[in-house]
This record gives sequence, C-alpha cells and structure tokens, in this order.
Amino acid sequence: MVNITVLCVGKLKETFFLDACAEYVKRLQRYCKLSVVELKEERLPDAPSPAEIDAALAREAERIRAKLPPSASVVVLCIEGRLRSSEELSGLIQTWSHNSAKHLVFVIGGSFGLHASIKNSAWAQLSMSPMTFPHHLARVMLLEQLYRAFQITEGSKYHK
Repeated sequence: MVNITVLCVGKLKETFFLDACAEYVKRLQRYCKLSVVELKEERLPDAPSPAEIDAALAREAERIRAKLPPSASVVVLCIEGRLRSSEELSGLIQTWSHNSAKHLVFVIGGSFGLHASIKNSAWAQLSMSPMTFPHHLARVMLLEQLYRAFQITEGSKYHK
C-alpha cells in the first residue's frame, strides 16, 4: 500500500473545508496510508513587499523540507505546474507507487504559494487549473482527485 502525505501550509478553520477533507480522508483509507500535515503559515502585513514575501516563503520552505520523508517523490501544486487529467493523475500515481520510495508527498503552499527552492527540487509540478483558488480549497480538490485516481484504477463508476 502506497504512503501518501499531503503537506499543507496553513491551517483549515472553515467547517465546510474541514468536513470535506475529513470525508475524502476517510474514503482514501482503503487505498493508501494517508497523512495530512499542516504547517505554520507565515504572517505578513496587509501589503507585503516582494522581499517580505520571499523571506516568508523561505521560512515556510524550511518547515516543508523538515517534514519531507527520505527518498519520497515530491509533487508540488503550483500555477506553473502541468495540467493533468484525472486519468493521467491516476496513471502517474500508479507509476509513482511502484517506485522504490513508495511514498508520495503532495505539497500545497500558503496564500502566497511556494518558495522557488521547493518548486525546483520537486519531482513534479502539478497545476489544478489556470484559475485561481484559495489554497484551502486546493486541499479539498487534491484529496478528491486522489480518491478519484484510485477509483479510476479500480474501474469504479465514481469517475464517469
């Protein structure tokens, strides 16, 4: 069984996001060993300078690196990432789950995204959409897509 970790910068507070995530975490338990890890998001002033943003992202990057399991395949969610269909993601998860590490880590940044060092060191970059979504919603979307990917592999009617 593949290990999947979802590293998220920022803590969910809204009940509707918490409920949706809990539902997909429950559904995913039969397909993988899943852990969702929340990391502290740096506080910034209302109108931060580019230097302040970069410094905050660098501090978040250090916390991300500290939580990465050894020899894991790291996938970052970012706007520059490649768009993939649900079927492609399902195939990739199957491929990744058969490598020697057998540990997939998906990283979701905070409201200002991820530091370039995290993006550049990732095994893959994934974009959910060219549209902009709140990073908390991205967590729900990722968990749903992971569940859908396992359903596609299983041949379930969940994915039509």
